[in-house]
Amino acid sequence: MNDEISKQIISTVKNFVKQDVHPVVKNLEENDIYPEDLANKMAELGLFGINISQKYGGLGLSYKNLAEIFTELSRGWMSLAGILGTHTLACYMIENYGTEFQKQQYLPKLSTGEIRAGLGLTESHSGSDVQGIKTFAKKKSEGYQINGSKMFITNGSKGNLFILVAKTNLEINPKYKGISCFLLEDSDQGFSVGKKLDKLGYRGVDTCELILEDCEIPLNRLLGGEEGAGFRQVMDGLETGRINVAARSVGVAKEAFNLSVEYTKQRETFGKKIQEHQMIQSIIATMATKIEAADLLVKKAANLKDQGLRVDLESGMAKLYSSEVCQEICMDAMRIHGGYGYTKDLPIERFYRDAPLMIIGEGTNEIMKLLIAKRVYENHY
Repeated sequence: MNDEISKQIISTVKNFVKQDVHPVVKNLEENDIYPEDLANKMAELGLFGINISQKYGGLGLSYKNLAEIFTELSRGWMSLAGILGTHTLACYMIENYGTEFQKQQYLPKLSTGEIRAGLGLTESHSGSDVQGIKTFAKKKSEGYQINGSKMFITNGSKGNLFILVAKTNLEINPKYKGISCFLLEDSDQGFSVGKKLDKLGYRGVDTCELILEDCEIPLNRLLGGEEGAGFRQVMDGLETGRINVAARSVGVAKEAFNLSVEYTKQRETFGKKIQEHQMIQSIIATMATKIEAADLLVKKAANLKDQGLRVDLESGMAKLYSSEVCQEICMDAMRIHGGYGYTKDLPIERFYRDAPLMIIGEGTNEIMKLLIAKRVYENHY
């Protein structure tokens, strides 16, 4: 897809945020209402197929474009980016690791939003320890019987298809070689959705528990038709997930920053606009520099991903730095706005509540530091 069409799509997303999201976000967020109309509008715009190849009905956009879209959506409401984030990760895994049957079966419907996807990875006891998952898939003559549960699953109640990560071999060493990925449909017998979680931020989007009790799925829904490849598949998928989380962080930070700059032009103290106070200028300068650095890290990771390169180091750095910066920017924005920033009349407090999700999600930042350090030592000659 050429640059001009890509620019048009980004412009369309910006208009969508301005015209459709801004008027309704306050009510939806405060009341934790799933944005059905906004999600359907995103489907109409083709956003559920942004990273699916055109041969399967998607837009086939670059990861640079994907990052830009997530940034713009997050400037309106980060939860909307959440609905798309886990969906695009699942689409990536199916297109890159699925059998041709699996691609033909799911990608066209995923691209239109007729099917919406999620990732069933995290468990209540394992968190970032993927090798510690306990969900087990037992192979039978005609399929797999799966038992276990997943926690903190985005699109849990609204999703129709999940990449489910489970153990297929409990004895093998190292443990990651016993992990496989499956395509789980919401209609599968033995599958149910547990409670919806009540969260500090990241509201509106559904985050749920998934329960599998003797869940039966056919053999042809083992991702790629290969047992033991799940760890590699999901780790590659998470590289794209970390790019989108980093891009969300940049989007929230940019909007908090822009509102802060506008506020400093209007608010007066001690007989002059607060933008004239050196302390405020110092804060604004620091905010602007951090956002620029975060944005560049995201763009670098996305560009390398577009080249087909391994980007666990770059996506980890982008996610780590951008999410920490986002939290700092939101706190600085609240300081600048004073008491008004602490009220629900302005979106600053929402940004502040949404920011921790990016620090925790797609691998905690503590895990990011371990990953980054490991790769630094591998690359140090």
